[in-house]
Amino acid sequence: MKDNFSAQAKTYAAYRPNYSQEFIDHIASFVKDKEIALDVATGNGQVAVKLAKHFNTVYATDISQKQLDNAIPADNIIYKMERAEQTSFGDKMFDLITVAQAIHWFDFEAFYKEVYRILKPDGLFVVTGYGLFSTNPESDRLIHHLHEDILGDYWDPERRYVDENYQTIPFPFQEIKTKQFSETFTWSFEHLLGYIESWSAVQHYIRKNGTHPVDLIRDELKESWDKNDGKAEFPLLLRMGKISDFRL
Repeated sequence: MKDNFSAQAKTYAAYRPNYSQEFIDHIASFVKDKEIALDVATGNGQVAVKLAKHFNTVYATDISQKQLDNAIPADNIIYKMERAEQTSFGDKMFDLITVAQAIHWFDFEAFYKEVYRILKPDGLFVVTGYGLFSTNPESDRLIHHLHEDILGDYWDPERRYVDENYQTIPFPFQEIKTKQFSETFTWSFEHLLGYIESWSAVQHYIRKNGTHPVDLIRDELKESWDKNDGKAEFPLLLRMGKISDFRL
């Protein structure tokens, strides 16, 4: 798994969109036993802390200690620095395993072998995340220009799985169909810039060019943002499944 987020861990914790408790409640409603859950690539723990309202114990892992240093504490969350594809957990341990906005970075074959090892036979595996947000038409045009034209060659190849709404990732599970969700936030212009700053492609651009890509659209983007309502709507990506007869 690539570590694209240690460098901007504080920015990630402060500006990345959160998942509503309603959304996490929906996921938890599909889990029969709520003894122990695992949130893989937890980042700052935003999913783990909401799972902690449902489960007796939540483990939350990440390869970045800097991310874990910014994680949200809770009495029943245990944070550990571990690779997604090779964990220290026992066999058939978890009632639920979640991965939020990260599975596209994983070695799928190795990770799914690990999921099949540590997930209980009747446990639930969940992949979630969010796609590119939409806002007012003027700002959308500029953000799409930044995302696709300015940063196009700076996105890692794996990022295409997000653009494809996680529908093209390998998913060797008995899939459970679920309803569609979205999250809407009202952001200041500074928050918008903070979120964009957390993009991996922005960091790649800065390292290669020594300049900030947002500077190419900053003034025009600020003007369009300030004269509109500041709302940003994110489509949520969600796939859920149970262990099948699949074997790697």
